[in-house]
Amino acid sequence: MYLGKLRDTAAKELKTAVSDVVITVPGWYTDIQRRALLDTAQIVGLNVLRLINDTTAVALGYGITKSDLPEAENPRHVVFVDVGHSSMAVSVVAFSKGQLTVKSTAYDPHVGGRDIDYALLQHFATEFKEKYKIDVLSNPKAIFRLSAGCDRVKKVLSANAESPLNVESIMNDVDVHSRLTREEYEELISGVLSRLEAPLHAALADSGLTIDEIDSVELVGGCTRIPAVRQKIQNWFGGKPLSTTLNQDEAAARGATFSCAMLSPVFRVREFSMMDVTPYPVTVSWEKEPEDEDNALTVFPKGNNIPSTKVLTFYRKAGFDVEARYAEPAALPGAINPWIAKFTAKNVEPQANGDYQVVKVKTRLNANGVLSFEQAYTEEIEEKEDVAMQVDGAEGDGAAPKKKKVVKKHDVAFVWGHTGLDSSVIGQFKELENQMHAADKLVYDTEERKNALEEFIYDTRSRLDERYAPYVQSAEKEKILVALREAEDWLYSEEGEDATKSVYVGRLDILHGLADPVINRFKEAEQRTRVVSELRETINNYMSQATGGDERFAHIEEKDKQAIVEKCATVQKWLEDQSVRQSERAKNVDAVLLAADVLKKKDEIIYFATPILTKPKPKPKVEATPTGTPGEGTPKGTETPKTEEQAKADQGPSEMDVD
Repeated sequence: MYLGKLRDTAAKELKTAVSDVVITVPGWYTDIQRRALLDTAQIVGLNVLRLINDTTAVALGYGITKSDLPEAENPRHVVFVDVGHSSMAVSVVAFSKGQLTVKSTAYDPHVGGRDIDYALLQHFATEFKEKYKIDVLSNPKAIFRLSAGCDRVKKVLSANAESPLNVESIMNDVDVHSRLTREEYEELISGVLSRLEAPLHAALADSGLTIDEIDSVELVGGCTRIPAVRQKIQNWFGGKPLSTTLNQDEAAARGATFSCAMLSPVFRVREFSMMDVTPYPVTVSWEKEPEDEDNALTVFPKGNNIPSTKVLTFYRKAGFDVEARYAEPAALPGAINPWIAKFTAKNVEPQANGDYQVVKVKTRLNANGVLSFEQAYTEEIEEKEDVAMQVDGAEGDGAAPKKKKVVKKHDVAFVWGHTGLDSSVIGQFKELENQMHAADKLVYDTEERKNALEEFIYDTRSRLDERYAPYVQSAEKEKILVALREAEDWLYSEEGEDATKSVYVGRLDILHGLADPVINRFKEAEQRTRVVSELRETINNYMSQATGGDERFAHIEEKDKQAIVEKCATVQKWLEDQSVRQSERAKNVDAVLLAADVLKKKDEIIYFATPILTKPKPKPKVEATPTGTPGEGTPKGTETPKTEEQAKADQGPSEMDVD
């Protein structure tokens, strides 16, 4: 239900359906918790691209935008400290160009801001018991009121040296007052502050780094705004400056957004790889055979990179079982069952010579932090001889053919079970979820229609005496008022209080049928001035373009321009006639000059005139020039004019007359 609500909220904001998601989870979540979340997402119709640990998401949001990251040989080490309302997480991350590698993580799922709130609540409850003789902790409402006051005190003391606490009528009509200084406040929460050190120490120890090798300490989580918390963390790191470059409330969500974009084909995001670690060691166990040295093995130790794949080798003559579980149950949160999964290999038989069959089992810890058994197979090694190529003229029998080993894999049938839900159960839950979602939507829609009916009754009644007054006839008004009164009486009756959605819709439709003519007259009058002005402006604009002699339209034929003029004149005549008819009608009578008709006429002019006025200019004609024999210094295709004497000389000597 919760994920479904988040899905609906996101879809409403984005105005599109939401399906592909990346979900952040606490890093201390176990396999069963992660599978439960994946199953839940599937039930509500979400496709989880990835589960990403909170601190890893924070680190991704921090690193992907950095353009100054060093090379992999000399990474930048950043410690992320997240102190939230109910838990604390510490992660040591190595950054280099295009990648981040989580070196270690540590958690305390039970320390956070709520412990500080509870310390303040206990302090003031004890004080008021002595001062006012009231037991606040015996009254749930009083606890709630005092908790709200303690939250205000906590925020004030984050910026001031002293804060008052005033709660009126906390219980038994008693008003309580008190004050608290920052020194007293920090003394009260000293026990909570001391618990912050253990995760810091564990994370740094597991990373194999020293404080001097840490380049930056980044704070996230609302609780890190408390000065005492910040000072405690800074002191532990030897006075190293603390950084708050990230949004302390939204850093994890921002990182998850980047991760989702990286996994989506729709977005182009800078390539940035992530290598996370597992917080708990995972072992596999099996029934010991004579050939086995042991019956258990830690396959994924604490801090093992994920995703990661391991291949286990077994020597068996028959089917066998393998179980995966967490190696340190005491380290799991809330006494979680350490069992993870069970693998069963079937149809395993000894080799032809009676020896043990070598069975290899591939297990994987994927990017979601979920373990699975991927494959089981046997390997058969065959030796084949390479046929030597015969060469003409070669002496002797040649070299002996070489033997080549060929490995053939044969899949082994297997089944495996885990803590997740079966697909058939998920299908049943999905159907049930859809039914509940539909029921919730019906309740919401019914309430929305009920509110719409109530709103329409009040709005219409008040507007009949105000903005709608000039547009309603007396008999018409009386009929509407009677219908509104009857609808109101019914709405507040026992029948109207719990009616169905269709009944509310029917009642509202009846009222609309009576009041809509009046409402439409009002709306038409409101819009008429604007749309008429727009139409007149359109007419004048196209008339001026068709008759103004603008050089841009000089190439357009006069008959086409005249057609535009005639079209504008026709619409102008229609507008004037309709305006006269409208002016002769009373406001409380249906209009004859409708805004929709005016806009339609405007579009007619635009669609008629635009194709004509946007005709391209014809290309200029190119006249051919006479060609001649080009001479030296004379352009090709031209000839230098000659004098009369030069022309005669070119013709040669004239003939002589002989007597």
